[in-house]
Amino acid sequence: MSASRVKFIDLFCGIGGIRVAIEQVCAANKIAPACVFSSDIDADAQRAYAANFGETPQGDITKIDAADIPNHDLLVGGFPCQPFSICGDGKGFEDMRGTLFFDIVRILQARQPSAFILENVKQLRGHDGGKTLARIMQTLRELGYHADYRVLNALDFGVPQKRERIFIVGFRDPKKFIWPQGGVTMQPLAEILEHDVPDFYVASDKIRAARLASRSSKQQHNEPTIWHENKSGNISAYPYSCALRAGASYNYLLVNGERRLTEREMLRLQGFPDTYQVVCGYQATRKQAGNSVAVPCVAAVVREVFAAMGWSDAPKKSPVNLEVTQQYTLALAQQMPRYQIEEVAK
Repeated sequence: MSASRVKFIDLFCGIGGIRVAIEQVCAANKIAPACVFSSDIDADAQRAYAANFGETPQGDITKIDAADIPNHDLLVGGFPCQPFSICGDGKGFEDMRGTLFFDIVRILQARQPSAFILENVKQLRGHDGGKTLARIMQTLRELGYHADYRVLNALDFGVPQKRERIFIVGFRDPKKFIWPQGGVTMQPLAEILEHDVPDFYVASDKIRAARLASRSSKQQHNEPTIWHENKSGNISAYPYSCALRAGASYNYLLVNGERRLTEREMLRLQGFPDTYQVVCGYQATRKQAGNSVAVPCVAAVVREVFAAMGWSDAPKKSPVNLEVTQQYTLALAQQMPRYQIEEVAK
């Protein structure tokens, strides 16, 4: 039985990538999405969000009382990855005070939504030897939620960007949730890139010459590529982009080793539709795109959460095996590699 309306809140919303994903899934299932609260502290992100969704997000979430946040069915948020070393010694909920994750916790505790979806950088999984993630999972369990996590790569969901992110989903009641498997054919870069790009985006002669020299003896491609410079200065070229980053150098990613990505190209690499309005300047939009999410990857997770909740009738792609639930929380029925079970259980 499908839901007719799903109420959600959009925390640390940025420019609304997770909201775009939710609205796409709702549209496909004839569900009315209702975002009853959104929040982000960045003024430029608020401006972009307002232009595209018709409402300006609230500001600093740490200053907002959980009692002032409306009731909702689903909480979503790409919470910032703070230095969790400030956490205590395995005290779960109490360890999280002083981190922005604590604000998610206090809202979950006060409002008890039916489900949540959280997103963060892949490195969260191994931070502090896995202790940080274990504390997060412990805290969510203390709140009464059945939670699980998985690292997903945007490349597996159709966008030409290698972007690995950790997703944490949770349900107030046990649900038969299955992680999306991906396997979506990648959209070619040629369909992402714009033509007749202004000179503003072209790298200097010196940069272009250096990039070309570094690749002269390496594999050449007969299709568009994005050249990536890593921290050691090595240049690689792929028919897809490495992860967009908010704080990277301006020449971190160059199309065919020659020019920077345009604002529209960056949003396309994150799976945003071309109907999404670009209202901020280059520097702000570059930061926003780097901080955002890969929409198709998020949509795949949202789709499975909706199915698990019974909000949509979308069929599962793989059967549930009730004998392979030996993981951190035993309420979710899906396979999990033994190394992940042992890692989270530490």
